[in-house]
Amino acid sequence: MTLACNSNNQESDGLDAILTIENPSAFGRNDVIVSLDPDKIAALIGKDQEYAFSVPFQYNDQNQDGKSDQLLLLFNLDANEKKEHSLKDLKTDKSPGFTKRTQAEISHKIKGEWKEREYMGGEFSNVQHLKVPAAHTDHSWYIRYEGPGWESDKVGYRFYLDWRNATDIFGKKTSEMVLQDVGQDGFDSYHEPSDWGMDVLKVGSSLGIGSIAMWVDEKAERVAITDSLESLVLSNGNIKSAIRTFYYGWMINDQKINLISDLSIEAGSRLTHHQISMDENVENLCTGIVKLEQSELITKVQEGASGWGYLATFGQQSLANDQLGMAVFFRNSDLIELTEDEHSHVVVLKPKYKKMDYYFTAAWEQEKDGITSKEAFVQYLDLKLAELNDPVLVSLDSQ
Repeated sequence: MTLACNSNNQESDGLDAILTIENPSAFGRNDVIVSLDPDKIAALIGKDQEYAFSVPFQYNDQNQDGKSDQLLLLFNLDANEKKEHSLKDLKTDKSPGFTKRTQAEISHKIKGEWKEREYMGGEFSNVQHLKVPAAHTDHSWYIRYEGPGWESDKVGYRFYLDWRNATDIFGKKTSEMVLQDVGQDGFDSYHEPSDWGMDVLKVGSSLGIGSIAMWVDEKAERVAITDSLESLVLSNGNIKSAIRTFYYGWMINDQKINLISDLSIEAGSRLTHHQISMDENVENLCTGIVKLEQSELITKVQEGASGWGYLATFGQQSLANDQLGMAVFFRNSDLIELTEDEHSHVVVLKPKYKKMDYYFTAAWEQEKDGITSKEAFVQYLDLKLAELNDPVLVSLDSQ
């Protein structure tokens, strides 16, 4: 939920800002994030760029220019509740200690050397930005767990930062942050059960969950052939984390496209929000879910309608041989078709103004209070659908 306030007065130190948040639904909502413009807040409650608040908060630099351009605040709301908050009253002189509930990271080896397509020796180091070396490919042992990772207190994800460009799932048994310890032995031991959880999905040649592709000749073609790749940690915060990736020169369907992908996750949520922008118009982009025999397909869509729909699967389809649910949420107005190819259930979408966004989610039965039945998973999906279709109402007024 993004909001900029209505005042342009840069000298209004004596004013207050009243933030009103209203839940329009007959069910409660926890971990609601409100996004504000720090410059506009400073115009109302003081000139300082950043303040500490008594609710969980986070500043982000979305433009990567060294300046905070987004302030996030986290709230809980009861059913049909309307809350008013004075931002001056929410300010504190000393920042409270809030639990870290999201994380994003990129980690690659240093102090080793390339031998053809493999990186030999060295040690892993976390970085903010990575331009992928030309020698890098799958199983080069250069990037820890093969790509960027992001997680909430519910679930973790990664994608392969190479020609595969497919998204995978880390099922978690704990609400603690775990990615910093995954794959530190330099191998793929995360496929084996551990105290924190495990990699729960066999991706293979499929879309995994929520991967970018284009529907060409009745097949989902992932982002495989590119001139170069760059990825960065856009934010690594207590309540929201994000990975941004630049795909330069994606060659697909006789077109060459530059594409930017933003993947973000919020505290208390299993959902990843995938926002995509391109420098060229394309007929379609598609995404989807790996097609596994042990799963049942579930869909809810109203073609051409406003609001959101979903494509989902549920069944004994995890690498732990237990229950796993996966889903992609998409705008009904973007839908071209629901289809499939040899490897994936596919939703084909129409980008608008060279942009597109969707969400994906995974629920593993071994999570704390995990979802263990199809009925419970559908109930969860319908709740998320209701939240997307009827968002929290936010306003900010000077006083």
